[in-house]
Amino acid sequence: MNAVNQRVIVEFRANQGRVGGVFAGQPLLLLTTTGAKSGLSRTNPAVYLRDGEDRLAVFASNGGAPSAPAWYHNLAARPEATVEVGARTYRVRAQEATGAERERLWARQVAADPQFAVFQERAGRHIPVLVLTRWDSRG
Repeated sequence: MNAVNQRVIVEFRANQGRVGGVFAGQPLLLLTTTGAKSGLSRTNPAVYLRDGEDRLAVFASNGGAPSAPAWYHNLAARPEATVEVGARTYRVRAQEATGAERERLWARQVAADPQFAVFQERAGRHIPVLVLTRWDSRG
């Protein structure tokens, strides 16, 4: 894990989800996935958009890099994950949004944070939108 992400994670957990720096004021969660190749637990900060009571959308922009972040590939291989939102931690299942749902969520995110339009232009690829739906192990 890179040092910047590690600092954000430590600050997030120490301050019940509030962080400074580049993520100050952003809706931020911690996403813990299982490595697609390694099988190891990986935690990354991610900007999110709430979409109803039990749904969160995250955007595999990778800051506009030409490739998607590792957490996207991890969720594609193993869609069950854990999120930390504020002081709450719970399990989620990920599913990639497509069609009108993807466009609706993407438009809401760009309206909330126009930097995402810049990420899209810089990336030169379709940025995936993943919907994380809350679930518990009982079903």
